[in-house]
Amino acid sequence: MNKQQAQLRQWRKLGLLAIVMVLVLLAACGSKDSKTNDTSSASQQEQSAEQSNDQTTEPAAEEPGATVYPLTLKDDSGTEITLEKAPTRIVTISPSETEIAFSIGAGDSVVGVDEYSNYPEQASAIEKVGDMTTNIEKVAALNPDLILASVTANAQAIEQLRALKLNVYATEPKTYDAVIEKIKNIGVLTDKQQGAAEVTDHMSQVKADIESKLAGAEKPSVFIEFSTGWTVGKGEFMDELVTLAGGQNVAQDNGWFEFDAEQIVKSNPQVIVYPALAEQPNAILEGIKARPGWNVIDAVKNNRLVEVPEDPLSRVGPRLADGLQALAKAIHPERFQ
Repeated sequence: MNKQQAQLRQWRKLGLLAIVMVLVLLAACGSKDSKTNDTSSASQQEQSAEQSNDQTTEPAAEEPGATVYPLTLKDDSGTEITLEKAPTRIVTISPSETEIAFSIGAGDSVVGVDEYSNYPEQASAIEKVGDMTTNIEKVAALNPDLILASVTANAQAIEQLRALKLNVYATEPKTYDAVIEKIKNIGVLTDKQQGAAEVTDHMSQVKADIESKLAGAEKPSVFIEFSTGWTVGKGEFMDELVTLAGGQNVAQDNGWFEFDAEQIVKSNPQVIVYPALAEQPNAILEGIKARPGWNVIDAVKNNRLVEVPEDPLSRVGPRLADGLQALAKAIHPERFQ
């Protein structure tokens, strides 16, 4: 080994020794302050845990994504429809569907509506394709890539339109939440998922607010006469609305039916609800007041005959939230002052 190599080896030893000395000094300082550092660390951990407990850890809400086409979706009639792209020519043959299309932002694509579609105002300027009887030729001439319909109300038209190989999405929601799901599905079909989410979030919030206001409230007996001589019983959305609005429906039969006036007297409802009509005087209210024996019903004696807006209560669309609010106020005015 030459002199230069020996010196280099000696410098390496000294370097290593210096590093060891530094580590020893740092360890000594660390042990001196270890108690303080441990206390500080524990304090920080405790503070972090308290902050974590104070904050509600909810997953961030994801915005609805764009619809991927081709899209296949099954409707309430059990029929699957397939859309190759977002529809640009929509025909609605039920007022509820018209309201949904406009509420979620698909109104610009609506090229035909039924005669009863009176909301929103823009619908009045759109081509009419019939009333309860749909003009099939007129619908076909509009060359729609999507038709929105009601399973029951448009049954005959649906069959004829499908025979022409037209895409018909038909629904029949029986509950408030089913209406929400229906709107979401139409949002997916039309690639308007964000608009549908805003509408359905509002509907869910209205329901939650009403449930909160009615917590612990008594449930008075309620009779709904939605059309002269007609009421609604089990298995329909309007019956569920009575329950959500804090009442008990006295109509116990299933579905929509003509009621027995004497049976309603025996049921003795505490509240009678009926819709506002364009014609005055209101034929439903006049009928209630004129029926023999109905003057002994608690609702009549105590003047608990309450008029509510007609369309929001009867249409399975976005304004059903308004219908639920109106019904809840009619049954429990004391909770909504």
